[in-house]
Amino acid sequence: MRLLILGPLEGYISTAGKIAMARGAKVAHIGDIDRALAALRAGQGADLIMMDVKLDIARMVECLRQERINLPIVACGIGTDADAAVRAIRAGAKEYIPLPPDAALIAAVLEAVAEESSAVIWRDPAMEKLLRLAEQVAPSEASILLTGESGVGKEVIAHFVHRKSRRAKQSFISVNCAAIPENLLESELFGHERGSFTGAVARRIGKFEEANGGTLLLDEISEMHPRLQAKLLRAIQEREIDRVGGTHPIKVDIRLLATSNRDLEEEVRKGGFREDLYFRLNVVNLRIPALRERPGDIEPLAEHFAKKYAAANGVDYVGISPILREMLRRHAWRGNVRELENTMHRAILLSGGGMIEPDAVMLSGSKPPQSAAGAAGATLVGRTVADVERDLIIETLQHCLGNRTHAATILGISIRTLRNKLQLYRQEGLSVPPPNELERIAL
Repeated sequence: MRLLILGPLEGYISTAGKIAMARGAKVAHIGDIDRALAALRAGQGADLIMMDVKLDIARMVECLRQERINLPIVACGIGTDADAAVRAIRAGAKEYIPLPPDAALIAAVLEAVAEESSAVIWRDPAMEKLLRLAEQVAPSEASILLTGESGVGKEVIAHFVHRKSRRAKQSFISVNCAAIPENLLESELFGHERGSFTGAVARRIGKFEEANGGTLLLDEISEMHPRLQAKLLRAIQEREIDRVGGTHPIKVDIRLLATSNRDLEEEVRKGGFREDLYFRLNVVNLRIPALRERPGDIEPLAEHFAKKYAAANGVDYVGISPILREMLRRHAWRGNVRELENTMHRAILLSGGGMIEPDAVMLSGSKPPQSAAGAAGATLVGRTVADVERDLIIETLQHCLGNRTHAATILGISIRTLRNKLQLYRQEGLSVPPPNELERIAL
């Protein structure tokens, strides 16, 4: 865990840093927002920012969004000032910690941040087999390609591999190749020099340099443009990169992991993905089974997400009713673990506390009774494919409480395709559900 403390290093916030260090965190301190952003651009990595509530949290959140730096912020302030806590959360902080700091609370926050990205919840033999293989290959330096449908937990397994590797104490850096426009992805990966293009107001260290000594995960690598694939291949082969606008190569030492929810062999055959790059990445393949292929994981995952969102929303949680457990086991889970997480989040919000019953859950894609299915089919007659697609996208987005990532997963399309569709609908004058709070920060 790498903790960046942002604000005047005095008194209680200094104590919070010492508590974090005692819990095994690597702690750095920077006094103001501008210097913190400069350090992050220069490759000083962090997993969490602990920020003085007196600083401009909203500005920091917006700057991180513009820089495409996805870091959670925890605000700190003197005493249990309810107004300050509310302002901090509304500005984009994930949590508010009152000062003087409580050692148990600091430890819980660090644990929660670490667990959010790396918890592996499993009970099914299919996952046990996968985790055994992952643990076996983790200590090597071989590149690993993690494959499987959208939402199966490829990034979670990547974190697992990193924790079991010889680089576990070094950085784990992830880049979502599908979420960053093609013209910006090169700079995101390899960095850029000041003035190398419009908007390059300062030197920016890329993810390869930031991950130096550790692990770099290229998420959804199948979305990478072929032109950039050639530069990536050279970086893997030569273990050196060129910043955009740079004049000399820079040596890097990384362990490379990549994910894809597409069949990369088919992409190679179609000419959309370089064959030589595919073989470089696919030294070891870890295929994560779909949730329907590991039914033993459904209940423990549902329990995990229910407890997580009950705690996050201050809702009492008693359990999942037997009838609902059976419904969850029988569902097809097209969106896999992400769909299950979204379902349990919504169930917690709708149940209002106590036992979660079926009426708090809306499972998309469940097969209706024959009569209902016939009626549903009849309503499609006379409608265009575009109309049906539009309604399906909007309803799925509403079902996901505005979460674009979850909606794209359930629909089986890329986030880029979903955003293009939504932009088209807005231009046509349609009302589009806004992003939820967490995605608004990340977008």
